[in-house]
Amino acid sequence: MADRFKRNIFTIAGVFAGAVAGFLYWKFIGCASGTCPLTSSWKIMLVYGGITGGLLGNTAQGFVKKKETAK
Repeated sequence: MADRFKRNIFTIAGVFAGAVAGFLYWKFIGCASGTCPLTSSWKIMLVYGGITGGLLGNTAQGFVKKKETAK
């Protein structure tokens, strides 16, 4: 279990950072009228931000592994 966590640390950190960023985006910038499908609900922005952060973290993890393999 710990090995799996170590291998995916960038992805996991990206999900958490993205979820926090999604919530903060909803809180400070989001749609006040409620007509915007993504930014009108904090729950949707939390999931959307988490998925986006996970994808970015996974991409960064790929670059790090590629760099380690090249050495």
